[in-house]
Amino acid sequence: MASTGFTSNVGQDQFLQLLVAQMKSQNPLEPTTNQEFLGQLAQFSTLSGIEKLNANFSDLLTLQQITDGANLIGKHVSYMNSSNQSVAGVVSNLTMSDGAIQLHVGADTVGLDKILGVAA
Repeated sequence: MASTGFTSNVGQDQFLQLLVAQMKSQNPLEPTTNQEFLGQLAQFSTLSGIEKLNANFSDLLTLQQITDGANLIGKHVSYMNSSNQSVAGVVSNLTMSDGAIQLHVGADTVGLDKILGVAA
């Protein structure tokens, strides 16, 4: 799963720290209105929801790549090897390395993006 580098817990902590700082430094003669406060909470809630949605899409993309790779096991594929030569072979299995699907074709390890063609 890909990470945005921003987690909900850190985001919530930062939001609360900013909120407390804002409340401490606000002008007592012109305090923050309920509408402004609720607007800020709504923005934070929206940001948190978008962050969760992005994480779910990332998981879905990973699952789709695993499915695509699994469907290639036992199939004859042509691909670009590390020397940028077109090579062919049968996919024996797949692994996941650093979040990327790796197909094993003979002695080569091939990313899904290097596949040029597939035959039954």
